Amino acid sequence: MEPTTEDKNAAERIMQLAADTGIDVKGGRVRRTSSRFCLGVEHGDYNGTELFGVGTDRFIWLAYKPNGTGRMRFFSGNFPDDGIIEFDPGNVPEPKSPAIAETWGRFAYGVEYILRRRGIKPAEGIDAIIYGNIPGGGMSRSASLTLNLILSLLDANGIEIEDQFKIVDMAQAVENDYIGSPCGQLDQIMILFARSDMGTHYNPGTRSVDYVPLGAGAIDFRIVVLDTGTVRPGLEKSTYKVRRAECEELVSVLRRESYDITCLADIKDESTYKTILAQFGEQYPDLCDRLKYIFGAQKRFYEMLDAWKGGDIETVGRIFRADGIGLRDDYKISGPQLEAMCDIARSVEGVLGERMLGGGDKGAAGALVRTDAVDALRQAVDTAYPRRHPAYADKYAVHACKAVQGVEVYDGLLE
Repeated sequence: MEPTTEDKNAAERIMQLAADTGIDVKGGRVRRTSSRFCLGVEHGDYNGTELFGVGTDRFIWLAYKPNGTGRMRFFSGNFPDDGIIEFDPGNVPEPKSPAIAETWGRFAYGVEYILRRRGIKPAEGIDAIIYGNIPGGGMSRSASLTLNLILSLLDANGIEIEDQFKIVDMAQAVENDYIGSPCGQLDQIMILFARSDMGTHYNPGTRSVDYVPLGAGAIDFRIVVLDTGTVRPGLEKSTYKVRRAECEELVSVLRRESYDITCLADIKDESTYKTILAQFGEQYPDLCDRLKYIFGAQKRFYEMLDAWKGGDIETVGRIFRADGIGLRDDYKISGPQLEAMCDIARSVEGVLGERMLGGGDKGAAGALVRTDAVDALRQAVDTAYPRRHPAYADKYAVHACKAVQGVEVYDGLLE
């Protein structure tokens, strides 16, 4: 793929940062990784459901070049106050170290740590500059960054890994084992495997990916991300961690009662589902609410997938909205700013569906919108959101996105 105007502008910004910091990336390579938009099932990855989504055109660009010193040197244009992250291979802080908990550098350290733990020992140091425009919270900025770091460090060292799911596993391990974030694999899969204008369908039972084109006759629509302007803490500090633990607790409860399951997605039969609610609803009302969302979202998933294949984006939007209500009322993972965005979007004619995105609490909501209604949605948000949440009146943003390739590599941009 030829670089876009946006890619060239990012490269210019990176070269300016290189001049300012003394990090030499001139003549190097640029890897671009996308954000993602999950159409279903949000929070389904750690519950064992099938997944479906697309890569979206908000990106992280990582420019890098071997430096011949053996040392790793990184600078982020988005977090300049953290300075240059510099270390020798094999010499990084211990996992979950408090000293690095608030710096973006924990991702660079974590990648080197996990690669080495997997027996991969990069010997070639790199100079690298990172710049991105993915909003924080809801579009998987951390997964995009982690994947980019892994792929770029492997490339600079001439290391090839054919099994892409090993890349997914390592990216998850960086967040789980080094950073302490209890993420699943939805984000990594939806970015690494994303293809332009295609939906990505992941089946955990076979650990396989299928690409699903949108059916003929679909109306012209856009994916719109509604950034609330709030700063979401890492998943390790959020309600996400609590919800994951609750789902795992319910699985343990059910297994003790001789239910043959390994995850909540194994509960597919209506009669089994109703029996569980009747048996445990009074004793574990909150845990059963989590099951209500997963069970309902999993049933809706297949309807949504069929609608996508048939070009029925209106039905996809309706199911997206129903999932959002379940996330709000049963999973209880949303937040006031997220729901304010959803309320506003729901009032605009031409918005087909809306809900919170990602880990929850704060960050971004999303909507499926007829293309001719995007401006009306933007105007509605501009009018209503600052009134409802004045503290974020100068921080929120509306991003109209399209489905794109998850990973692109460019040579010749850094001349």
